[in-house]
Amino acid sequence: MREKIENFIAMSGATLLIAVGTYFFKFPNNFTFGGITGLAVLIAKTGLISAADFSFVANMSLLILGAVILGKKFVAKTAYCSVLLSVALSLFERIFPMNQPMLEVMFAIALPALGSAILFNIGSSSGGTDIIAMILKKFTSVDIGRALVCSDIAITVAGFFIFDVKTGLYSCFGLIIRSFLVDSFIESLNLSKYFNVVCSNPEPICDYIVHSLGRGATICEAHGAFTGEQRYIIFTALNRQQAIKLRNFIKANDPSSFILISNTSEIIGKGFHSI
Repeated sequence: MREKIENFIAMSGATLLIAVGTYFFKFPNNFTFGGITGLAVLIAKTGLISAADFSFVANMSLLILGAVILGKKFVAKTAYCSVLLSVALSLFERIFPMNQPMLEVMFAIALPALGSAILFNIGSSSGGTDIIAMILKKFTSVDIGRALVCSDIAITVAGFFIFDVKTGLYSCFGLIIRSFLVDSFIESLNLSKYFNVVCSNPEPICDYIVHSLGRGATICEAHGAFTGEQRYIIFTALNRQQAIKLRNFIKANDPSSFILISNTSEIIGKGFHSI
């Protein structure tokens, strides 16, 4: 239940982050760097429908497509986020009508990218062309950032023809940076520490890992190449907070140990990510 509540809060916060970045920074400047919101900017130029209302209609259509290909579990989360995004954009449009264009392109890129990364990381999305990117990721080996580029490139290029070269260049820049930011944010959110600890007495360290940190560890026997003495190597994976605690524990209790710490964003197994 706690995990469900945390996921619900994360989905709501991330979706509202996308809405703020999109409405206040993307729509006013006609930035078309991909996504249904990028297409909505193009459609809104015709005057037939507002960008917020078009986003709602298009998101619902793609949601049906996602249900068929990606399954009900994915759509259950995405449906909530997609509806919340569309409702938030419509409310912003009516409560905060934008009259003056703003050129804070980095906010228009960074806020939606961070929100999308949080949603992708928990197996959801804000809908729209994010669903197409998830489909590409499902059937290919491309990262989610590259999949976003593939799904959004046509919409972005259209900005050159519908608006002007300056807006088109901003949009291309935004699309490229967004793809890198999404992958970078996902890696940062999942960042963990992989420990190799070479020591003479592994029991106190393993006891601390298991009983104080609540993690598992593996012990292997080894021999020093220079001294020929018997050693032990402890392998364990921890989150960043636990890594700091273990490093401080070893420093205080076994300062002669040799420690190798590596960053990793993909750990699959109990306590981390499921297959």
